[in-house]
Amino acid sequence: MNFNQPVIPYNKAEFIETDTGNKVSRRATISGPQNIILGGKTIISSGAIIRGDLRRTGPGHAVVISLGRYCVVGEGCVIRPPYKLYRAGFSYFPMKIENHVHIGAGSVVEAATIGNHVQIGKNCIIGKFVIIKDCARIADNTVLPANTIVPALSLFAGVPGRFVEDLPETTQELVEMQTKQYYQRFQPVESE
Repeated sequence: MNFNQPVIPYNKAEFIETDTGNKVSRRATISGPQNIILGGKTIISSGAIIRGDLRRTGPGHAVVISLGRYCVVGEGCVIRPPYKLYRAGFSYFPMKIENHVHIGAGSVVEAATIGNHVQIGKNCIIGKFVIIKDCARIADNTVLPANTIVPALSLFAGVPGRFVEDLPETTQELVEMQTKQYYQRFQPVESE
């Protein structure tokens, strides 16, 4: 792992930066922003789709998707809340993504909960109501079926995603350092 990595340049005109340091691409689709909470210093990349408009009707919980601090949502990701079918129709449920979570480009996430210090690879499919515990890693191109529970400090890979190996105890520190460095390296450049 090379920690002396160069700046990740982005076109300043393409991103909106919030008071809490979130950087959201103007080319991302944020539906129902009033139902989405970003914890701060989160990056939403170009082409990402976050569906905060898919929520339970009627009174009750209005937060549909909650992302913590130092999260990275890669290009072309789709994040939408999980839902259950009932005889009378269907209902959406809230999704909580904790701090220091990196979701690779092209992944589709319908999880119930994603813990702290989690890495999800590129082109993954995270099925409905999946629970990913702290410090877990999902390898590129993995498909996690609905209701899968990924234990803490474990690597899952494959189609369907299965346990591959335990991750080291240092995973939390490594992932936290990586997400903070990614955020610090993600710097604006003036467009020409």
